[in-house]
Amino acid sequence: MAGSALALGGIVVTAVLGLGAAMAGGAGATSQRVAAAADAAALAAADAVSGAVAVEAEPCALAARVAEAHGAALQDCRLDGLEVVVHVVAGYAGFPASAGARAGPASPEGAE
Repeated sequence: MAGSALALGGIVVTAVLGLGAAMAGGAGATSQRVAAAADAAALAAADAVSGAVAVEAEPCALAARVAEAHGAALQDCRLDGLEVVVHVVAGYAGFPASAGARAGPASPEGAE
């Protein structure tokens, strides 16, 4: 009897640790996916602002479409000349994951 309880306890502990590792891995993957969505959205909007890509959509509307294609939602989009700053959000297991990105011409050295 004691041996079965010990074996069952070992199985439960292993299952809980495995589930925790899977959740942590999923959260890490979601974080990377959201960061990629922010980068891609900012780059798309900056290309639209600069005229590097001929599109009829507004830059922030284009950023929203790109973020959505990456499984995220555009939360904020700001244009300042040729510079674009975006923030996107997505969820994982009921928790929000957000990321921001900037795209545009390089800042002059020492200007930041």
